Amino acid sequence: MTLKRSEARKICMTILYQIDIYSERNINFNIDKVINENTPINNDFINQIVKGVLENKEQIDSLANKYMKDWTIDKIDKIGAAIMRIAIYELKYTETPQIVAINEAVELAKEYSDENVRKIINATLDKIIRD
Repeated sequence: MTLKRSEARKICMTILYQIDIYSERNINFNIDKVINENTPINNDFINQIVKGVLENKEQIDSLANKYMKDWTIDKIDKIGAAIMRIAIYELKYTETPQIVAINEAVELAKEYSDENVRKIINATLDKIIRD
């Protein structure tokens, strides 16, 4: 069984959301266990994205906050933050084409966030690639 990248990103979003909740509530967790609970197969892409976002979270959040107007990444909903972090990670640390990273983020935001968060994500990612 193989996953499409867009399906894998949705799983990454879920995992990062779950980890954000665990962290906020001081619940101990094992990253590999959380990944395994959320994905039907061992997937290198999911492992790379989730672990990469968590390892670079400080830099990713700092970059997001630099380009967000009147907002910070921790003020948007946790799902929106997870989507933004995945996209920024892909833009900065992977070979994913910029247009793909942004389109995937916007599509996830359309499905899982409200219109304001979708606009913030789109505008922030757009500023990051222009700079």
